[in-house]
Amino acid sequence: MKNFLEFEHISKIFPGVKALDDISFGVAKGSVHGLVGENGAGKSTLLKILSGAYTPTSGDVMIGGQKHVFQTTRDALNAKIAIIYQELNLVPDMTVAENFMLGNYPKKSAFIDKRQMRQVAQKQIELLMEHFSPETKVKDLSIGQRQMIEIGKALLHNAEIIAFDEPTSSLSAREVTQLFKIIDNLKNQGKAIIYVSHRMEEIFKLCDTVTVFRDGKHIETFTDMSNVTHNVLVQRMVGREIKDVYGYRPRKTGETMFEVKNLRGKGLKKDVSFNVSRGEIVGFFGLVGAGRSELLKLLFGAERSTSGEIRVHGKPAAVSSPISAIRQGICLAPEDRKYEGIIPIRSVNENLNISCRRHFLRAGLFLDKKKERENTENFIKRLQIKTPSQEQLIGNLSGGNQQKVILARWLSEAVDVFLLDEPTRGIDVGAKYEIYQLMYQLAEEGKAVVFVSSDLPEVMGVADRVIVMRDGAITGEVPRAEVNQERILSMALPMA
Repeated sequence: MKNFLEFEHISKIFPGVKALDDISFGVAKGSVHGLVGENGAGKSTLLKILSGAYTPTSGDVMIGGQKHVFQTTRDALNAKIAIIYQELNLVPDMTVAENFMLGNYPKKSAFIDKRQMRQVAQKQIELLMEHFSPETKVKDLSIGQRQMIEIGKALLHNAEIIAFDEPTSSLSAREVTQLFKIIDNLKNQGKAIIYVSHRMEEIFKLCDTVTVFRDGKHIETFTDMSNVTHNVLVQRMVGREIKDVYGYRPRKTGETMFEVKNLRGKGLKKDVSFNVSRGEIVGFFGLVGAGRSELLKLLFGAERSTSGEIRVHGKPAAVSSPISAIRQGICLAPEDRKYEGIIPIRSVNENLNISCRRHFLRAGLFLDKKKERENTENFIKRLQIKTPSQEQLIGNLSGGNQQKVILARWLSEAVDVFLLDEPTRGIDVGAKYEIYQLMYQLAEEGKAVVFVSSDLPEVMGVADRVIVMRDGAITGEVPRAEVNQERILSMALPMA
């Protein structure tokens, strides 16, 4: 099959780092081409070159045999290219219809034609197989629903080349099924599709061909997936063999460290009670809307509880705000890194130390910047954070490295309870392994670790105990020795 899109010897150099090094491969019409590699391998940089956000240092982008040079993202849109990024670019206080048509509002004389805008939006909602209203404000939708809006925005441009960057990282199982149907329809329409994902099962299910990146280099393109195994693909991605990505490490647990009794608040429809022992990792599983993220925000004081009690080391913990939670030894790594976990336009150094700066004051007044830099350098080495320098804007790092900076922030604090909401969302298999090892290390140091995940194999592979939620309430818990997929799903699925 002849390639419609071709990258010819693409390189991209930033100050201090070569993000892409002589990349060449092609994508045919009517096919789904997978693009895999660890965080920082160069996948997102290539998509930004295709979108017109970056210009290559050298090399050419060829479409239909013609060379294209994009100076702006508008140039790429005019060339019928659509990029759907993992990080959302929506305006939360605007409606669904306004976000769909942002920058391209239909006009009636000198005014916006709101009737036509609603009609176009309703058609896109139906195409996406969703059920919300065009008048709904984006901030009132789930992250998964917002991701579907991002997909719908891109499809409105009638693109011939469509790139999906980790599109399922925030989607429910139902929405993933919908997305796969949409991609299959686009493929049948003869679109050239690039699909970036860290979920290997999706790559094998969807992709006709797969290209592997590592450290900014093209490692291999598999044109026949029938003979490619999961282990082969992972080995090409990380440069080493990882047979068991979870790498579970059993350990002894101690006395109860973290207790939650009869907690009630936003997102919880019944009182929630559970406890976590010293050195224990407890995983929360449930479907979208089960109340898991809402629970973690209540525990961290990001939302105010209406009743209930939280105890740390047997003593009542008055958690009324994130600051009070940190003072009580509780921290949270949120699900939405971009909006709740980092300040994208500030440096790695500032993001890492933002919570613990009070520890680096001289005479209680002056910031000791040298100690801050030493703290940052220590964690860059300890957690193997890939960044050209600690002054690099954190928004320029890959998702996995951003997550490591957030974890380093809390490791800089004197906290004993770690709340991790979807800690490996949008992270490659190599970085996932490193995050899991860090979770085990925290538990071995006597910390209490609570994590939420929508990935059932991950919960089963990492947790010492699984707690299941459904419709704002806990429906059961299963010790590691007794976990199985059917039992957990039966607790998570709505009652017939």
